[in-house]
Amino acid sequence: MKTYRIPRAMQVLPTALLLSTLSLAASAGELVYEPLNPSFGGDPFVGSYLLGKAQSQDTHTDPRSSRSQPISSTERLIQSLESRLISQLISDVGSGDVGEGSFDSDEFGVVVRDDGGQLTVQVVDKLTGDVTTINVGGLFNP
Repeated sequence: MKTYRIPRAMQVLPTALLLSTLSLAASAGELVYEPLNPSFGGDPFVGSYLLGKAQSQDTHTDPRSSRSQPISSTERLIQSLESRLISQLISDVGSGDVGEGSFDSDEFGVVVRDDGGQLTVQVVDKLTGDVTTINVGGLFNP
């Protein structure tokens, strides 16, 4: 069997190529950060796209959310009437037609009074017993 010897020039060539590629000067361009999110300076036209993507991926639901139980038309009518009656009550007390007025429902009670030019609205939550008092001054003439 005959053995072949690799010439010395052929042994040096791969090593020389390897060293020459490693010794080349590294060059790179400037890195510039461009945000996508418009909240952080990105393109404002991307905002609706990002919001749509986030909403489509959202799988969490709030257990206390009222969206699980749609409100009936009767409940909407009752809420609308209560809102209108309370608004009229505040208007009457504020204009001086009535010194004090109240509104009562199953869930809460509202008392509105004129305290010398200052409108006082007291809301009592009948379910929890919490009382909220709102004082507004300077809105109406005494």
